[in-house]
Amino acid sequence: MRELRESGSLNRIDWIKKVAMTGLMLLPAMAPAEMKSLSETELSEVDGAGIGLVLEDFKFAHGTDVENGQVFKIGGIKNSQGEDVEIVVNKLYISGAGSNYGQDLSPVNLGRLVNPYSIDVIDGNDIGVPETAVMEFAAPKMVDASVGYDCMSSSASAGSGTCSSRPASAELPQGERPDIGLQLNLKVGSQESANINIHAQSAVIDGSYLRLWGDNDRHQMVGQFKLNFYTPELSINACDKDTAVCGSRISMKDFALELALGNALQPMYFDVNGSGNFLVEVAAIPKPQAGSVGADGLRASSDAGTWDYYEDYYTNPEYRSNITVGNLSVGDRDFGSSRIQGMLIQHLKIQTKDLAQ
Repeated sequence: MRELRESGSLNRIDWIKKVAMTGLMLLPAMAPAEMKSLSETELSEVDGAGIGLVLEDFKFAHGTDVENGQVFKIGGIKNSQGEDVEIVVNKLYISGAGSNYGQDLSPVNLGRLVNPYSIDVIDGNDIGVPETAVMEFAAPKMVDASVGYDCMSSSASAGSGTCSSRPASAELPQGERPDIGLQLNLKVGSQESANINIHAQSAVIDGSYLRLWGDNDRHQMVGQFKLNFYTPELSINACDKDTAVCGSRISMKDFALELALGNALQPMYFDVNGSGNFLVEVAAIPKPQAGSVGADGLRASSDAGTWDYYEDYYTNPEYRSNITVGNLSVGDRDFGSSRIQGMLIQHLKIQTKDLAQ
């Protein structure tokens, strides 16, 4: 340890973090991998420090059982008449593919050793947040299309797309793309609504992350949120709470959501105002310190730094959000495909409000 510290190869904290990272990546007992010791030289070359999470043969199911006290409620909400509003999560499941809307649950793998879910502290200089340590919670990263899998197809093969998570197959029965679903019931005062059911089949969230840091000038928590969500089918329907009779199912085939909130030029601010309400804001981009864009909009007639600043903002695909639906159907009626492409959030402000006041 002393020799490594003095040589500048590795300080004590980094060494401990790298040992923890290496150990965690080798922990899952079900992985058919052989553990091998590392020399100090090999250990000093380990890239990365953080926590990697892999769940193999994972299955989760929650169901409300009032008699045994198993109830998942979201309360503390009132409507404009002062009545209590209660949200009850009747069912929640994470399963392997082919669950038949949660009826037939099976195990699924979430992440794998070469590309796990991760919790890490990253260098803000690498993401446009200078001289700042950033906490990142991330799903498996996107990979090169030559080795990845199509994000949508439940029968995709290697080399067909940029998603790392593999679909279920004969070689990998569990797959790495879970079926996810939940059932919600809304109760306002003494009145209960129908059960609302939401299901996603063979879902993929590769490339998603949440990054958080502190802003010294505004004294607020700041973040970037990227959500990629791909599923061959996303469906919603409502069922009567007492009779279990369900209405028509709204089905969105080949559903893809690529949502970007906050970026290097427009971080997302989190705050709580004086009345205790939660506030989320994506402010307008700040203007460059100096320089202007020419009347013809061309770089040659503009200050180069200013022109490049706006060019990066308006052309960077990482700042854009996309929603695609291959086919929308309600019951037995099809409404075709729809798409929102290249949506740029230039300013956004969301604030909760207490309707009882």
